[in-house]
Amino acid sequence: MIPSEPALKAQAAPGTDAGPPACLVTEPARQTAALVFSSPHSGRYYPEDFVTSSRLDPHTLRASEDAYVDELFGAAPHLGAPLIQATYARAYLDVNREAWELDPEMFDGPLPEFVNARSGRVAAGLGTIARVVASGTAIYHGRMPFAEAERRVSAVYKPYHQALSRLLDRTHAQFGCAVLVDCHSMPSVGGSWGDMPLKSAGAAVPDFILGDRYGRSCHGEVMAVAQQALAAQGYRVVRNDPYSGGFNTRHYGVPREGRHALQIEINRALYMDEATIGRSDGFGPLRDAMSALILALAALPLDLLKAA
Repeated sequence: MIPSEPALKAQAAPGTDAGPPACLVTEPARQTAALVFSSPHSGRYYPEDFVTSSRLDPHTLRASEDAYVDELFGAAPHLGAPLIQATYARAYLDVNREAWELDPEMFDGPLPEFVNARSGRVAAGLGTIARVVASGTAIYHGRMPFAEAERRVSAVYKPYHQALSRLLDRTHAQFGCAVLVDCHSMPSVGGSWGDMPLKSAGAAVPDFILGDRYGRSCHGEVMAVAQQALAAQGYRVVRNDPYSGGFNTRHYGVPREGRHALQIEINRALYMDEATIGRSDGFGPLRDAMSALILALAALPLDLLKAA
């Protein structure tokens, strides 16, 4: 199914002084699809000073990851579309937020007026710098200076979005349209981790939740093709409930300009052991299913997706 055409890797601007780049971009030798795949929450680098400042052990911190989602979509560059993946852990800095969604209770002084301290995500402890992990457990021993938030935003957030914007702009220039596919995973039972809580804690969730901001972030055909491709493989798929799309979907999805964004949430039970955060036997089959999804999206008619 997957051609052997080589993919080229290019790194974005450096992250922290002692750490890796803020993100990794894997590009096809030749881009043939008007798609850009993004995995903003699969980063698994935890800076030593962050771990030291945390109340939690490294395994507990990893509960915040969309573990291995970048690998599930790893065929994208071989199928003609670039893939950008976060390097730094979501618990350290969440690139699927506004740059300055911060909880004042986390900082040891007043925050600048430009900070958004009142969003629902901040109230849930899930701002640009999270206060809690998946279980709702507090991450830090105490408060931090605002300068630390500035450092993380400058070193990690901005390079990620600069790289993503470049990919989308270049794709739009080449094809006359661009489709961002923002790739995530979700717990297999109801909980509060994510942009919105699941309606019933403990309730089973579907295999996939596709989000398009209730039709505002992409052409309806993008959603329809994705849902049909997954349903044809036997998966249970729902739309927008409760995950209709986070910051990236809202920010980059402007269909009237030929810019579309679709969020994909994958039930973690399909491919991993949620207790050990290890891959399960379902990982390989699901990765193949994501390759089929990529091919279906790559076949979308471009004329339909161009600016009105």
